[in-house]
Amino acid sequence: MNHRMVSYILGNILEVEAALMLLPALVALIYGEGAGWWFVAVAAGAFAVGKLLSLKKPKNRKVYARDGFVAVALAWLLMSVVGAMPFTLTGDIPHFVDAVFETVSGFTTTGSSIMSAVEQMNKCCLFWRSFTHWIGGMGIFVFMLAVVPLLGGSTFNLMKAESPGPVVGKFVPKIRDSAFILYAIYLAITIAMVILLVVFGMPLFEALCHTFGSVGTGGFSVKNDCYKSYSPALQNITTFFMIACGINFQLYFYLIAKKFKLAFRMTEVRAYLGIIAASIIAISINTRSYFATLEETVRAASFQVGTIITTTGYMTTDFDLWPSFSKTILVCLMFIGACAGSTGGGIKVSRLVILTKTLRRELANLIHPRNVKKIQFDGASVPDETVRNISVFIAAYFVITAVSVLLVSVDGFDMTTNFTAVAATLNNIGPGLSQVGPTKNFGSFSDFSKCVMIFDMLAGRLEIFPMLLLLTPKNWKKY
Repeated sequence: MNHRMVSYILGNILEVEAALMLLPALVALIYGEGAGWWFVAVAAGAFAVGKLLSLKKPKNRKVYARDGFVAVALAWLLMSVVGAMPFTLTGDIPHFVDAVFETVSGFTTTGSSIMSAVEQMNKCCLFWRSFTHWIGGMGIFVFMLAVVPLLGGSTFNLMKAESPGPVVGKFVPKIRDSAFILYAIYLAITIAMVILLVVFGMPLFEALCHTFGSVGTGGFSVKNDCYKSYSPALQNITTFFMIACGINFQLYFYLIAKKFKLAFRMTEVRAYLGIIAASIIAISINTRSYFATLEETVRAASFQVGTIITTTGYMTTDFDLWPSFSKTILVCLMFIGACAGSTGGGIKVSRLVILTKTLRRELANLIHPRNVKKIQFDGASVPDETVRNISVFIAAYFVITAVSVLLVSVDGFDMTTNFTAVAATLNNIGPGLSQVGPTKNFGSFSDFSKCVMIFDMLAGRLEIFPMLLLLTPKNWKKY
């Protein structure tokens, strides 16, 4: 491993995080909160350490595949630990493990929380808590590649290690230009949502925080009742943007570039929208008696389907009280997740589409053993290596799920709580069912279980392999 290059990258990460921490300090200044000085202090310390690590550029600037995976995993851990410090220092989250849990949940756009009364937090901490969603949504390395001339060499391996989905592609030949385009689209969507929320009556501070959570598909709210007390118009706007940000951002690039044929040929997007439509119809029919009007029924079903499949985690109603059929659909959506190349989590629709086609091919091969047929996806053949990688990912995914459920079960909660807590954290969703339902939180788990779920959140956001490589001793040997 190129240890010097990994250290150099981590130094740059700390410098970027230090700069970003000045935003909540500005919020504290606006609202007259003394807690903002803790953000300044932590930012100064992070910048100093980052500068020491990145002061001398390494001779070998190549970022090989395993370097990229380890650098990304370490960077997200480091960002989370540093990002948790202001929560503890301000006293808003006194216990450091809880603060790290909350921060990891923010950066990984999970939205699982240990907080029971968020409205009591300082405004600067509320802002930072939600802003971590926006930072982690598209990815800190994508941001760096877009705005910072970080290094030469194979920077694509950094983007590949951080970006969700079975295949990571470039919009344009230069990786930095691709990263810039991604963040330009991301920023445009963010600005559009903030404007709409403000126009329809949401205060600017709340609009910013909820936009960070919606566009980043994170789910932290500044309200104890989340979206329950907001108007139907605000709920519908948020539903639209959550679903829009669960779509592969490649679609928006195609639309901007006027490549309409490529846009409408995207199999994953069609499957994603089809799953959403079918789920809304099924849940609306099943929960009709729970609401006063049909409009309220469809609105609640649409919001919850949108927030779960995109792994955002907001809520307008306690869906833990819904019939078992509707709750089962929501649990299935937790695992399906959003599209590859989006800000959402989960297994990803593209993987499930390719796995379904692989199953059909294998069944056909049993009937016609000499049949040689390639799997087609978006008009192109899927390489056998991609199919193999997806199979390995799914196997690792369910092994981690099973082990995590077993480990957190030592706390003595019921099976529904344990299973959905792991599903919610590994899939970066937020709420689960029973004791971690939409009106409850994760604060009652032990520190050990929280650490297990911290690993799950990071593994889910980074597509498992970077975190597993981090735990592989052979990977730390020098080249």
